Amino acid sequence: MTENQLFSAICEHLLQDKTPSRYLEQVFSHPLFSEYPFDMLQKLKTTPQSPIHHPEGSVWNHTLLVVDQAAKVRDKSRDPAAFMWAALLHDIGKPATTRERKGKITSYNHDNIGAALARKFLGEFPLDAPFVKTVCNLVKYHMHPFYILHDLPFADMAAMKRETDIEEIALLSLCDRLGRANADKEKEESAVREFLQKAK
Repeated sequence: MTENQLFSAICEHLLQDKTPSRYLEQVFSHPLFSEYPFDMLQKLKTTPQSPIHHPEGSVWNHTLLVVDQAAKVRDKSRDPAAFMWAALLHDIGKPATTRERKGKITSYNHDNIGAALARKFLGEFPLDAPFVKTVCNLVKYHMHPFYILHDLPFADMAAMKRETDIEEIALLSLCDRLGRANADKEKEESAVREFLQKAK
């Protein structure tokens, strides 16, 4: 299997499977996952997260849960392929940004770093520039619903609305929030609705 064939296979499973995580777990042991650019995904498995916010464990465990959540709603996306790849790559910046500070595990700025890494990852494959841009902007702004709802200084509402679709961001954010072991579905859906009201 070549890199392009592996990429195509992942894309196919992201778009067709009810639970793409099964294939992703299966293919994780393929030798190509130890090589660039797939090693970016491999690093997710050894990157820890806050046990309070992410009792499911590593970033990889979280990513698999998010991808499966995204598969449930991909038909609501205007660009299912870009949406599903954004779900898979949304936390690709965490290995580079995860630190332990005063006993807490943090990953500040993983969204912006992740957007740059997602561009590098996708740049290894024969993809249209608009598709890559859509995926990377979804990765870049996937934390904005949280920033906006909590009035954090990292939020840039104008840039988010200019560079991406807030409905897509809301959908990805919901999958991100539900893709954890202690998710409260009703609470997270309410938060996303509140975000959309503020953003419109």
